[in-house]
Formats: sequence, C-alpha cells, structure tokens
Amino acid sequence: MPTPTSSPSPTSPQRTRLRHAARLAAAFAITLTVTACARLATVDSNALWKIVDIRCVPSQQATGTPGQCTRVDLEKRYVILKDIVGRSQYLLIPTDRITGIESPLILAPHAQDYWVDAWGSRHDVEQSVKRTLPDNLLGLEINSPYRRSQNQLHIHIDCMRRDVSLALGRHAKDAPGQWHWDTIDGRRYRIMRVTSLSQAGNPFRIVARDNQDAEAMATQTILVTGAGPSADTDGWLILNSGIDVDDGSGSAEGLMDHACRVADAP
Repeated sequence: MPTPTSSPSPTSPQRTRLRHAARLAAAFAITLTVTACARLATVDSNALWKIVDIRCVPSQQATGTPGQCTRVDLEKRYVILKDIVGRSQYLLIPTDRITGIESPLILAPHAQDYWVDAWGSRHDVEQSVKRTLPDNLLGLEINSPYRRSQNQLHIHIDCMRRDVSLALGRHAKDAPGQWHWDTIDGRRYRIMRVTSLSQAGNPFRIVARDNQDAEAMATQTILVTGAGPSADTDGWLILNSGIDVDDGSGSAEGLMDHACRVADAP
C-alpha cells in the first residue's frame, strides 16, 4: 500500500496569499450575514420573534448568556435587542407571542409593564453613545400594525430629535392626566403628562380608554419621553396619534433620531 505523502508547505508568498484570501472570505461571510439579517427583517414579519424564541431565550436558559440579544429577563419575560438600524437603537421584545399594540394581552390584568422595563433600558442607549443624556432627549415608541414590518410587539428605545424635544418643552408643566392636542413635526398628536408609567399610568391602558377594541388600538401609535431632564421629578409625556386622525399618524418613530445626534452636541 503506498505511503501517503504530505503536501509541501506553502512558501511565504503563498501563505500571504492564503491569509489574504481567508480574510476576504471572512469579510464576505460577514457581509452576507448582515445583508441576510436586514433582508430577513423586510421579508419575514416573524423575524424578531424567531430571534427571541429560537436564539435568545434558549441561549439564556441553556448557558446563562443572551445569545444574539443584549439582555434576556426570563422573570419579567422580555429581551433587549440591539436593532440593526441606527447607532444606538434598542428594542424591547416580549418573550411571549404578542403581535403588537392591538393585542388584548397587553391589557390583561397581570400584563407586564413593558413601558417601565423599556424606560429602564434607556441606559443601553447611553452606553452605546458613551454619554449620559437628560430624560427628555430619550424616548420610547411603538408603531401601529399599519406602519410596521414585524408582527411581534417591540418598543423602540433611542434618542429623541432635539427640535422635537424643544417643541415638547411647552408641555413640561401640563397638569398630569389631561390630554392636550398639538402639532409636532407636521403631525397631530394628543399629549399627556403622567407621573408614572405603571398601572394606571401605563401608556397602553391610557390610550385604550377611548380605543376600547383591537381594531381601534390597531390604528394607534404611542411615544413616551421625559417631560424634563429628570423623569423622576418632571414626569413623562405620552404622545398618541392615529391613522384616523386628521393629519395624524400611525407612527411616531420619525420623532426619534436613530443617529443620536444629540449625543454629539457640546
């Protein structure tokens, strides 16, 4: 039986070419992965749910690490995921199958206060931009199903546009619990200052008071931001609009700044 012969060792120029080829292949693989993720989000309305249910939660349960997510809270039943869009945008996503703002599950008696959890996760935004920001320059937002690509509830967590924050300053001292209509960035919103985001102050419950079925809730968008630099003392502003409102909107995401330019200001 012939004795196998070893392949000759590559010369130094060959090794250089091989290393270069390997780097190119790795870079190409990374590009394909990122592109595939972006494409997945646009063509698969269940992409976020699959990330949570197949990658993040099982990883946390098996290894104690969050997998593709930034954080997994099994007790409170949500994950925090860095969005592929933007410098500092994060998403809070329930670990339960909840389609979105229109789901009756968000109004169940013992439903999780996702807005409280999302607000507590604003520090992930600050870590991304390596700067502490006043609460009125940070925001949370959820879109109507008519203005979203994903059918798993997700709350956007990111920076606010500075011009929007300045415009909202006129509501910083509004009496809590009362709606005031205003035009912000060319769209009509009703705005309420609250002193808590939990229980009766839960934005889902507040908006649902006069949108009492899934069909009505499905037309709504909600944005939450600090009423002033410290929400603990100044409270929060809830912005609400709907696609059935004259000059209204099913999305308030445009009031946020996924480039977080406020973090670069002196």
